[in-house]
Amino acid sequence: MSALPLPDLAQCADEPIRVPGAIQPHGRMAVLHAHDGRLLAHSANWPGAAAVADALRALPVDPARLQSGDAPAWIGTIPIDGRNWDVGAHRQGDAVVVEYEPAGPAASMHAPIYSVARELLPRLQQADSVARLCEVVAREMKRLTGYGRCLIYRFDADGHGEVLAERIDPGYQSYAGHRFPASDIPQQARALYRINHIRVIPDANYDPVPLVPAEDAMDAGALDLGFAALRSVSPVHLEYMRNMGTLASMSVSIVARGRLWGLVSCHNHEAKHLPFQTRVACEHLGRLLSMQIQAQEDNADVAQRLALHQRVLRLVAMMAETDGTLQQLVAPDHLLHELTDAAGAAVVLNDSCWTIGQTPGQDAVRKLAHWVVERGQDLFSTDRLPEVYPGGAALLPDCAGVLAVSISQVHRHVVLWFRPELVQTIRWAGDPRKTVPSHGRIHPRRSFESWNERVRGRSAPWLVAQHAAVLELRQALLALVLRRAEEMAGHAVELGRVNKELEAFSYTVSHDLRAPMRHIAGYVDLVVEDNPQLDERAQRYLKHVKGAASYAGQLVDALLDFSRLGRAGLKPSWVETAPLVEDLIAEIRQHEPGRRIEWDLQAPLPRVWADPLLLQVALRNLLSNAAKYTRNRETATVRITAVGGPEGAGLEIQDNGVGFPMKYVGKLFGVFQRLHRTEDFDGTGIGLANVKRIVERHGGTVWARGEPDRGATFGFMLPLPMPTRTDAGSVGRTEESS
Repeated sequence: MSALPLPDLAQCADEPIRVPGAIQPHGRMAVLHAHDGRLLAHSANWPGAAAVADALRALPVDPARLQSGDAPAWIGTIPIDGRNWDVGAHRQGDAVVVEYEPAGPAASMHAPIYSVARELLPRLQQADSVARLCEVVAREMKRLTGYGRCLIYRFDADGHGEVLAERIDPGYQSYAGHRFPASDIPQQARALYRINHIRVIPDANYDPVPLVPAEDAMDAGALDLGFAALRSVSPVHLEYMRNMGTLASMSVSIVARGRLWGLVSCHNHEAKHLPFQTRVACEHLGRLLSMQIQAQEDNADVAQRLALHQRVLRLVAMMAETDGTLQQLVAPDHLLHELTDAAGAAVVLNDSCWTIGQTPGQDAVRKLAHWVVERGQDLFSTDRLPEVYPGGAALLPDCAGVLAVSISQVHRHVVLWFRPELVQTIRWAGDPRKTVPSHGRIHPRRSFESWNERVRGRSAPWLVAQHAAVLELRQALLALVLRRAEEMAGHAVELGRVNKELEAFSYTVSHDLRAPMRHIAGYVDLVVEDNPQLDERAQRYLKHVKGAASYAGQLVDALLDFSRLGRAGLKPSWVETAPLVEDLIAEIRQHEPGRRIEWDLQAPLPRVWADPLLLQVALRNLLSNAAKYTRNRETATVRITAVGGPEGAGLEIQDNGVGFPMKYVGKLFGVFQRLHRTEDFDGTGIGLANVKRIVERHGGTVWARGEPDRGATFGFMLPLPMPTRTDAGSVGRTEESS
């Protein structure tokens, strides 16, 4: 997890390591045609072509029987030039590669492979951790090979190698706890380690032996030697070994789930040949270690997933007992942040933000959530936020790692978890930074002395099981939201039915009450006219009765209008608000000729998509209210301003009247809700309710702001018309908007 950028290793990356055209000099090679057994090529260190032919005839098994793609197989031990040679072979396309190496001791029940199976396997099965596995194998690998140093290291997400176990002889530098940079092993070398699990170099000072073609045969320099034990290695790597003080080395791959998990790396100060039987045992030991590591990691992953699954179930069960809104996730007893071992968590819905635990400020969380949504991914995860998020450095040290799931990208609904910065000091085996010389080739580093690097801007990494858990939580939350939506849809249908019944009832009642209220007022007038002798007290009582009946009649008429507004069908079209407002102002001036009202129209006023008649009703109520509630001002001021944006257009009406306390703003648009006495300001309390109903029937929104004795502002916004589809299926605008 170094902060160092990987250096440009194009020279190493382009080196043909699988087709070097040469072998190491301690062995010999012959290449045959897989079908007819013809000799295609051989290494230049044979005494002659006759010696190659004799060596091939002495083989106890026909190597042409090998199947393509099979790993190298041991053919047997044969005498050549007075000494025994171990022979192995493998098929490579239409060629069979036969390798001869000086033989070690004859195989017996004491051979290394048997000790691995008999003694080491039980100890591997008893190891209770990956670290313990590596310690056991490092000790055994050193015993088997006799090398002076044996390291086992794993690769992190960046490809750097971290030493987990070490066994060394006196005089060898210790690399325990150190790291080796990813650039030490180019990608093509890593790919080769995945398929050929062992590589041995007996002497880093060797001179390569070229492959020479037989007459009229193949191009020996193009032969793939990826599986060959004798393959000549990169000169850069040999220089690397010498700089390290290593003349002999062996590397054994650790492969888990098909990926190169790590390496067993053995070093020796002096040249050292490793017999074939020992190499087989080491390769077998490496495969056992790979299987045990994979099993341990799989078991740990299953246990983590199971524990996190139980946490998700508990969290969803608690959410099911709430109203289902996702901000309930951050309720203190839900402990959302503990699901991923995070320091804090947040839920963001558009511009609303709810947090728990240690998180950045809400503005920073909102910006980060919107950035996550813009990436268009269901899951986002990083343990190095400053490297991927602009402005991420400003969130340190509280936030260096983020895990997020997007619940809805349309509504920018995101759940995020945060981890703080974890400052690390990494010990490298030598300075990992490589500099490009002004001329010549890149050299591997010459010193492997400890070099410390302080890494900042990182958090603890997120586990794969934690990724799975938050994705599972996302699916559960989507299901919960969908269920709540279905329930709300059912309630909406029922509410619509009830509303229709109430509207019909209110229409009937208000219609039937109009005549009795008028009759009461009329009969009061008749009593007064027919009885002029009534005293002042009786006349006052009758006046109150008539006033109450008239007011009740006004309420009935207002209720009837309110009911009609809910029942009338909308006939929307484009409406210019400027002339409509001017006509209504002229109407108000006629009704109140003696007042000084300054009407301030902030041109231009917008064009809106609305039912013209209903829009006129709404504006008449708003302008009349502005005139009414400024009556106690010597000079009333009413300002009409356009509002709008990409989502729609509307108006705001601001006055300098009596205003209202904002704590009562929720009551303003209710039926019969009044904030001022009837004696001070007449009215029924239905006007603003009518405005709200009209605007909401158009799909718009209304709002109000006020301050006692400082005036009030009422506004509304209506949406733009929805696009219509033409007969050809393309999207077009309505005729009025074209």
